[in-house]
Amino acid sequence: MNYNDRIYGNTDIIEPVILDLINCQTLQRLKNIDQAGYFEPHFPGTSYSRFEHSVGVYLLLKNYNASIEEQIAGLIHDVSHSAFSHCIDYVLDVGSQKKHNHQDNIFDEFVRKSEIPGILKKYNFDINYILDDNNFPLKEKNLPDLCADRIDYSLRSAILFGEMKQIEIQNILNNLIVENNDWIFKNFETAQIYSKLFLKINTKYYSGLPSAVMFTTVGNYLRYALLQKYISESDLYTDDKTVLFKIEPYLKNDEKLQLLFDRMNNKIGFKNNPDDYDGEVFCKSRVIDPYCYYNNRTQRVSDIDINWKDVLQKESESKHYFIKFDK
Repeated sequence: MNYNDRIYGNTDIIEPVILDLINCQTLQRLKNIDQAGYFEPHFPGTSYSRFEHSVGVYLLLKNYNASIEEQIAGLIHDVSHSAFSHCIDYVLDVGSQKKHNHQDNIFDEFVRKSEIPGILKKYNFDINYILDDNNFPLKEKNLPDLCADRIDYSLRSAILFGEMKQIEIQNILNNLIVENNDWIFKNFETAQIYSKLFLKINTKYYSGLPSAVMFTTVGNYLRYALLQKYISESDLYTDDKTVLFKIEPYLKNDEKLQLLFDRMNNKIGFKNNPDDYDGEVFCKSRVIDPYCYYNNRTQRVSDIDINWKDVLQKESESKHYFIKFDK
């Protein structure tokens, strides 16, 4: 299968296990789930799917010669996402606004109930090994470390948001290497450029006020629809289009639902006002401190740029907003 990716270009995917996984319903479902949640009303033209990102993580790992097991783990790492991605953490009580961790909490069980274990067994891969993140340090690491997941979604977002050109993205990748299961930049200059890029994307998009409004309005819309039994909780594990389509018939006869829908689609103004607000919202904040070569040894950006330590401390804390709508 020839696959054309906006970051990594054309690739011939030939591994049978990867092809079967890509084509299975569990992965295909991700094509209709927005990576950011419901970004289009707030940032038109910047949306991309969980499927695109998942294949991107696989390709990145493949390009850096990760094991086939780690490539598989990268490909399936997001399959447990609900419709509207991390918006689920604003719908169900089991989710955390500050951590955005519902998808991680259900991942193991979700995968085991899917067709993925059967595909892996067909090709003699151990499902228990694949589901253990400890085996795959390139795919997943805790903040502020780099991992394939963060590298892919940040660079993918940078292109779509117009924050970097393709040639600049390639320069970042060309200056990134893997040693001892760590992602390391060849020089401090590139590491600093990428760290600042990640910071800008986080503060302007991922954890900014528009995202806070997106999370809370989608959360309110879906929670109300659940309360009114317009949808069931199981519907949340279909995809964005399916959920919206199922709720749509109730809009014309339910004024509150219509109001929540208008808010969700950015048709009603809002502001951040701690003194008078309709809802209090938290957003997970992400910041990185990658390794790079500097003075002939491996150091973190914060070891070289002392000011980055302050950035790390400030931006590692979740963002807190007080949303007031015009009506």
